[in-house]
Amino acid sequence: MAQLWGGRFTGETDRMAYEFNASIGFDKRLFHQDIQGSIAHVTMLARQGILTEEEKDSILRGLADIREAVDNGGMEIDESCEDIHSFVEAALIQRIGEAGKKMHTGRSRNDQVALDMRLYTREQVKETDALLKELLQVILTVMEENVETYMPGFTHLQKAQPTTLAHHYGAYFEMFKRDRQRMEDIYRRMNYCPLGAGALAGTTYPLDREYTASLMEFAGPTLNSMDSVSDRDYLIEYLAALSTIMMHLSRFCEEIIIWNSNEYQFVEIDDAYSTGSSIMPQKKNPDIAELVRGKTGRVYGALTALLTTMKGIPLAYNKDMQEDKELSFDAMDTVRDCLTLFTGMLGTMKFRKERMAASAMNGFTNATDAADYLVGKGVPFRDAHGIIGRLVLYCVEKGTSIDRLSLEELQTISDKFEEDIYDAVSLKTCVEKRLTLGAPGPEVMRKVIAEHKKYLMDAEFK
Repeated sequence: MAQLWGGRFTGETDRMAYEFNASIGFDKRLFHQDIQGSIAHVTMLARQGILTEEEKDSILRGLADIREAVDNGGMEIDESCEDIHSFVEAALIQRIGEAGKKMHTGRSRNDQVALDMRLYTREQVKETDALLKELLQVILTVMEENVETYMPGFTHLQKAQPTTLAHHYGAYFEMFKRDRQRMEDIYRRMNYCPLGAGALAGTTYPLDREYTASLMEFAGPTLNSMDSVSDRDYLIEYLAALSTIMMHLSRFCEEIIIWNSNEYQFVEIDDAYSTGSSIMPQKKNPDIAELVRGKTGRVYGALTALLTTMKGIPLAYNKDMQEDKELSFDAMDTVRDCLTLFTGMLGTMKFRKERMAASAMNGFTNATDAADYLVGKGVPFRDAHGIIGRLVLYCVEKGTSIDRLSLEELQTISDKFEEDIYDAVSLKTCVEKRLTLGAPGPEVMRKVIAEHKKYLMDAEFK
């Protein structure tokens, strides 16, 4: 059992206790980050005269050899080691001898694992941002192509007012844009290096923490050694942001599932993102959308678990904090897969535009516009509201829609109706006259789309 401690102990650790305590089964994922951190640490130690140049060169060559061997399959990570740090150090000593024992000078596993997890999370934040950007590009493409694709807008899942597919997708563009902004915010706040904090109180060695931080492209070193080894705020923030992404994906999936149903038939999901039934040959199920919706709770669970783990931990490091990894890794993997598959599904989905427009007309989404028409004829809005309410009731009883009534029928309810009512309540008119910023009118939508294109062109993640 390879471990970095033992001088204080005379008895063997119980096998079950050892395995319960070990983390290499999941923290082996941090292998590259552990090598990266060790290279920076050793480079700094030599610069400070704590290691000789010969010792530094030997250690760096050994670390590079270990990394290459693992990457190429020439060496397997030994899971009998307690953790990834133990494996790297044991492998180094085996390769280069005594010099390898000096790599850990001025460092604790506490600041080492804090660094590894921060480096790994930092990479994940950047990857999530890139996936969000790809999704936003797909959404924007649909918006550009569907400025005049009419559909019903909903409140309470009831048809409310006419809108366009571009406008509807634009709402999700705003959501995922905010998700990207959260990635940038998290990255900026977390990008400080804990290495050099030691176990909790720094070290007596003359470390240059600013130099170590710069070698790994951090903005600088952390400023309190106790907080450095016990902070997981950045991970909690990231999991919260991932949970918000999943909430947005789940909402979008719910709508796609509804739109895909026989009752709506607004969309046709590509075969690559659908499955059939083992017994019902007519079925084409939106399984990817349903799974993304279902996996949202899994990501929420990781956030709740880490918040619960951290809520009662006194300063500084405690072994409880080893629980920050497994569920976090799972959440990161889940969101990556969901974003990738959802983007593919969205980019290949077909829209039944005539069906969407017909649904908008059949659901009295132009009722508000009919009331506004009467207001334009001098009828007080409250009276107009009541008139259109009676008109809708009449249509429901007749099984028809406002635009299909004859002028004579309309005038039996109000003599203010004239021939121009039909143009006033057409989908085209209802949408085009909504020109306030953020509305679905084509003129303003094209301005918004131009802003979105500029954002995706200019927005680079630092």
